Amino acid sequence: MHSTRLLKPLSLCIAYALLLLAAAVTLVPFVWLVFASLRAPEVYFEFQFVPRIRSVQLVEANPRPDLAELWQTLQPARGLRLEEAREKLGAENVDRGLTEGMASLKSGAVDWTYLTGDYFKILLTQPEFSFVRNILNSVFYASVTAVFATLFAAMGGYALAKFDFRLRGAFTRLVLLALILPGALLLAPGYQLLFRLGLLDTYAGLILPGLAPAFGVFLFRQTMLNSVPMELMEAARMDGCGEIRLFFAVILPLVRPMIGAFLLIMFLGAWNNFIGPQIVLQTPSKFPLSVAIAQLKGVYSTDYGLLMAGTLISIAPIMALFLLLQKEFISGLTSGAVKG
Repeated sequence: MHSTRLLKPLSLCIAYALLLLAAAVTLVPFVWLVFASLRAPEVYFEFQFVPRIRSVQLVEANPRPDLAELWQTLQPARGLRLEEAREKLGAENVDRGLTEGMASLKSGAVDWTYLTGDYFKILLTQPEFSFVRNILNSVFYASVTAVFATLFAAMGGYALAKFDFRLRGAFTRLVLLALILPGALLLAPGYQLLFRLGLLDTYAGLILPGLAPAFGVFLFRQTMLNSVPMELMEAARMDGCGEIRLFFAVILPLVRPMIGAFLLIMFLGAWNNFIGPQIVLQTPSKFPLSVAIAQLKGVYSTDYGLLMAGTLISIAPIMALFLLLQKEFISGLTSGAVKG
């Protein structure tokens, strides 16, 4: 009896400990990204996370005869900050002492002087980086794609689930067939179609191909079958409710959790879309944030601080949207788990 009472709290403690460990492992890359976007260029590759004050410590050992002079030169460096030692005794002497093993570095408290927000200032204010325009492009592209794709997918799923017409089975099989096809296989024919329609280098050419995702149509079809009773639809029609009003006033509120989940999925997909904008768009001022960040990588050198700062900026809207829609997202993903 006592063992049974102790087993449940013990299992809960183990579960919470595993969840905390998984959360810590998951958060480590984000913590690294934050500090990587704030570290000053002069110490960027010398620390993994927080820059720390480094002092010179002399190794207590008898130097080689050829290094005796260097040993005497480094004596005043004992306990000094690395920067001060290099300034007073010469950077070549200090670096050679560290290389020869005559001195070592001791890390201390956080060195706040090497944390800076200059990378963000450069990206958002310098004229050579149209980062604000790229952010607005991503917000427009992802928002329009997510809203209309969710609406059209809900309409398609509603029609396949609740309307009885001659080709319903054929359309359902066509949707399932579209789920099997890999997206990369459609890049070449999609490009040719957009070229013939004159939609290259336009937002319409980027948005239109993603407005009726097969995955969304099938997902809403299954949701409508399980969550929308035919009796409710018939009662609304008997009360004089038209089909358009029935869909927007009765059907959509019933599948609100799935709408929130799919809206977030589509926004994430459009926000992180990297290949599509590079194929359709040619004008740099029309590029979304994903392409603009990739172009921060130079041909001969790369400023990793700018790259990390741009990546952090691109993550912020996604995190905000997920915090706003997390309840609907979780409810939408679990709405089909319980039947009743």
